[in-house]
Amino acid sequence: MKEITVQELKKLKDSNADFQLIDVREEHEFDEANLNGILIPMGEALERSAEIAKDKQVVIHCRSGKRSATVINALESQQGYTNLYNLKGGILAYIEEIGL
Repeated sequence: MKEITVQELKKLKDSNADFQLIDVREEHEFDEANLNGILIPMGEALERSAEIAKDKQVVIHCRSGKRSATVINALESQQGYTNLYNLKGGILAYIEEIGL
């Protein structure tokens, strides 16, 4: 599985790169703090896969990186995605190293 560090994600955001950021946490977690990604809770990821781009880099994150890894594995094995990156350490690492 491909991973991206929080520093690499910040560079993507700062450069206005053409990528998609997907948050697979639950709505109440998203409401507390988010990175301005698209909220697709883990349990909805496969049924909402049409909302996830296949033609550009997609960074998927959760709280710590475990749920997003599960989602990426499912999308890659069941839907053929090859452009997904897991945010290493999730939003917790982003808040700790970069801030909101």
